[in-house]
Amino acid sequence: MPLLIVAVIIFIIADILIRMFGKRLTEKKLKKERELVLQESLKLDFTNEAKTLKRAEVANPKAKILCVDDEEVILGSFRKILVLDGYSVDTVETGQEALGLIQTHHYDFLFTDLKMPLMDGVEVTKSVKYMRPDIDVIIITGYASVETAVETMKYGAMDYVQKPFTEDELLAFVKKSLIKRQDKIQKQLKPKVHITHLPASDDFTKGEFSIPGGVFIAKNHTWVSMNQEGIAKVGIDDFAKKLIGKIDAIELPNLGMNVKAGQPLFTIKQGNRSITFHSPVSGKVSQINTLLERNPAALNVTPYERNWVCALDAEHLDTEIKELQIGKSAVTFYQEDIEHFNSLMKELIKTEKNQGEYVEESQLYVGQLEKLNDVNWEKVVAEFFRR
Repeated sequence: MPLLIVAVIIFIIADILIRMFGKRLTEKKLKKERELVLQESLKLDFTNEAKTLKRAEVANPKAKILCVDDEEVILGSFRKILVLDGYSVDTVETGQEALGLIQTHHYDFLFTDLKMPLMDGVEVTKSVKYMRPDIDVIIITGYASVETAVETMKYGAMDYVQKPFTEDELLAFVKKSLIKRQDKIQKQLKPKVHITHLPASDDFTKGEFSIPGGVFIAKNHTWVSMNQEGIAKVGIDDFAKKLIGKIDAIELPNLGMNVKAGQPLFTIKQGNRSITFHSPVSGKVSQINTLLERNPAALNVTPYERNWVCALDAEHLDTEIKELQIGKSAVTFYQEDIEHFNSLMKELIKTEKNQGEYVEESQLYVGQLEKLNDVNWEKVVAEFFRR
């Protein structure tokens, strides 16, 4: 028996060593391939696209990066460090060339020096975020210009990196930026609405808006699910949860409280902000979801099903149900509100930019309201959730 145990342990250790050796061989092979890419790229002529363009493309890149700086030594460092780590890198020496390239190529990041002749990093940032808001801009700056670099974030820059930087510092910075970008993309919502009959965990985490079959949707984006005894469970719907984002606490109504349709029912809190949702139907509060009160993060999985807020003994369902949407009419209602929300957000973003603030223009994304200032946050809440 002891011999068998020893044999198993030896087998496991051998397997681990083989895997580690194989991984090192693969990494060594990739590094050699990327070194060849760097050498070959210096021989190729890309002046038909941009006068100073140098390009190093690797297979299956972690990200595609465009870097603009008027110092070739900085560009050379970017190419060498990032290409060997698995990124495809284009470099140019002027902002005008960079803007030309983003119109014909797709990049994940654009790194731009802050201090450049003719067109500085601020102008590059403004132009890129106007022409290609999907590209994340990183500012390259010296110590003396950090304050200006921070200012560019008002115009949409994601972050800034200080020069001079070491190889490890640059790699760590780019890795962090890539994670941040991927997280943002995952949070983006497709303006698609569908009725679903799947369990919550299988469907509601997707980047779409969902409405369960058989659930009624109210105009203030609460939902109602009714049983044969006239008990109406109420919660916030997918539209409200996704656009509001993080919910820190829920203030439940009192058991036995009588409420009429359109009167305050429960309140959700986000930091120092709060939204009081009005009841979609009339009745007496017969149940409250204390589990949800203790764990509001459960709404991140789904705002429906077990994550109802309270239940009412409904009194006037026969008349009030006419004000609720279900099935195709609920989908149409969502689509109209999504269109309305997009239009309103464009106007609010303009006002925040005029006030020297910045809200990223992009597709709908989870927690989009969180980035609005208090005044505009209140406008959205009044427009969609206090009807």
